[in-house]
Parts: sequence; C-alpha cells; structure tokens
Amino acid sequence: MTLHSGKLDVDFGPSARVAGEEARAWLAEHALVGRDFDGGRGIAPKGEWVDLLREHRWLCLGWPEEVGGRGLSGLEAAAVDAEFTRAKVVRPTLGMGESLVGPAIVVHGTADQKRHFLPRILGGTDRYCQGFSEPGAGSDLANVQTKGVVDGDELVITGQKVWTSWYWDATMCFALVRTDSTGDKHDGISYVLVPLDPDEQFRAGNGVELRPLRQIGGEAHFAETFFNEARAPLFNVIGGLGHGWRVSKTTLGNERGGSAATQHLRFEISLRKLIEETRRRGRADDPVLRQRLADAHTHVQLIRFGGLRTLASLVDSGDPGPTASIAKMLWSEHHRRFGELSLDVLGAHALLTTPGDTYTPNRWQADFFGSRSSTIWGGTAEIQRNIVGERVLGLPREAPGG
Repeated sequence: MTLHSGKLDVDFGPSARVAGEEARAWLAEHALVGRDFDGGRGIAPKGEWVDLLREHRWLCLGWPEEVGGRGLSGLEAAAVDAEFTRAKVVRPTLGMGESLVGPAIVVHGTADQKRHFLPRILGGTDRYCQGFSEPGAGSDLANVQTKGVVDGDELVITGQKVWTSWYWDATMCFALVRTDSTGDKHDGISYVLVPLDPDEQFRAGNGVELRPLRQIGGEAHFAETFFNEARAPLFNVIGGLGHGWRVSKTTLGNERGGSAATQHLRFEISLRKLIEETRRRGRADDPVLRQRLADAHTHVQLIRFGGLRTLASLVDSGDPGPTASIAKMLWSEHHRRFGELSLDVLGAHALLTTPGDTYTPNRWQADFFGSRSSTIWGGTAEIQRNIVGERVLGLPREAPGG
C-alpha cells in the first residue's frame, strides 16, 4: 500500500474507507499531520502520545471494543495505518502484548482471562517479553525442555530460554513450557504468562533472571532467561494445560503476518533515504549501484504485494497460513541484501565510526548488523521454505536428517 500524491492506490472497500477517513479527520483535528513524530521506534507503552492514542482508541485496533479496541478487520486496520503513514506519524504499538499475546488471548483465552489480561496490556500495566526459543529449541520450537510442574493452583517453572526479546521493560513473559513429557513433542506444551519483578540488574524476585546478550553493534536487544522455580497461577495458562502448541501457532502467525499490508513501508522509507545518501556522496551515476537500487525497489514492491496476499488470507480465514511464510522470506531476505547495499554505498566510510567515539554505529551500520538476524528470528529462512514447499507446493516432507 504505497502513497502517491497523498492518496492510497489500493481500495480496501467501504468499511475500510470509513475507518481511514475517521483516522484522517482525527489526525487533522489534533494538528498531527506532518509532525514527523516517530513515537520512539513505534513501540511505546508509556507517555503522553500513547495516552492520547489510548484515550481515542487508536491502539489495539483489532481487539474487541468491550476491552478498549476498535474491533477493526485487517483491511480496516491497514487503512488506518496508511493514514497515519500519509500524515508522517507513526502509530505506536504496545509491543508484544498488543501484537502477539493479545491476539492469542482473544482467540484461545477464557472470558475471565480476556477481562483480566487485555485491559492490563492496553493500560500499559503488563508489558511482555518473549520466552519461546531455548538453546536446544530454536527453529525446532516443539523441542522445548523448560519444565512446568503443577503445585496446587500454580505452575512451578524451571529451565532456560534464549533470545528473549523486549526484556528490558517487561513485567511479564509469555513462555512455552513443557508440562507433560509422555506424548508427542507437540503435545504437553503449555502457553504460560509468567509474572516478572526485575530489579535494575534484571534479577527478578519471582525466580527469573535475565542476562542481556551484547551484540556486535553494542546493543543488547536480547537476553538469556533463567527460570529457577518461577511461579505462575494456573489462571495464567492460555488455552489450557498441554494445548500451548495450538496457542503458539496463533502467536507465530501474527509475528510473521502482522502489519502485512504496511510491512513494506519501512523498507520504502529506508530505500528513499539510501537514494538520497547515494546522491549526497556523488555516486548516483554509478551503473552498478543504480541497478542494485532499482532491484531493491522491485523487491520492496514484491514485499508490498506479498503483504496484501497475507492480508487477504487473514481476512478470509483469520489465519495468515503459509502465505505468512512467503511474506517473511520476502522481507527478511530483502533486508539482508539491503544492509549489504547500504554499506556498499558508503564504500570505505562504512568501516569508520564518529571521530573520538568509542564505538557507535551510524544508521546504516546499525541496520546492517540488525539485518543479519532477519532470516533467523520468527522462523529461519530454511524453515519458511519447508513450510512453503509442503503446504503451498504440496512437496513431500523432508526426510529426517535431510
């Protein structure tokens, strides 16, 4: 869904037009158009800007109205996001609570769980980090070994997670825990919301320790998570004991298919800035760079149309299905290539940092570092190809060890 002369070039139908027009009018009424406000990387559970959006119900657009959402369809939400983009205003989200945990609770939670957890996410009380991957369970997520033992009306959890995202401000962790080891590995897994109480060193009073993992760019976007008899009420088990694999598929589907119709926009903006950088450095006449920039533009459009295809699957069935895997491959592999292209535009300057600085990557260097993980998190490129091969092309399952 690109923007041309301030108009959308995709019509999502009457109800989406109404939702988009309402968003456009609200943005104009509050004098937000053109302020280029980025909302703190687009993820901000606190602050006046988020409070304003919360008050006027521009957060959690697809959530039921009775818990503070708008009950919008995927098409309607896409039209709203397009209007925020047209106004150069990023509509922030409430992180993983809004995009991953909330949808799982809406689909699989009991009425009491919805009444309890959804308002706490929307109000910013509960902020979530993710506890899925383990040292021996990355792409093979069903191999989780973190154990949960029922003790009265609580679950006692022991084990280790890794690549825990958004841990630094989290008050809760949504985790996959093995509560039964007697059946198939996909059975006996439970989806648990574990309370955290971290101090400034990320040590938690509930038997959870978070150890930040320093990355090549100097940041620590992920952590190792250690559960040492952490406790969670059985009320915090979504979908019931032993049914976590089904719940996790809803979360993973939203992770791979979320923001499908607007996924391309951030790449479109980055490409526009890289073209400006190419001109600024006097390299706009370089035939090889021109061809690679044109190729990047082509792939941004492929991401755009792939996102629309994923959105169509969401609208038809409520599940992005295997189309989400196609979309994930398109954008993640483009991101890696684009990271390499951006450093090639910088040339030898890509090896330099700010004079006198100990080590602070510039935007292009930081994006390059981050792009290396794009084909790994959310399901590796290899796993996505298996899904597409088996579920889209109808190919036989890969032989064990193949």
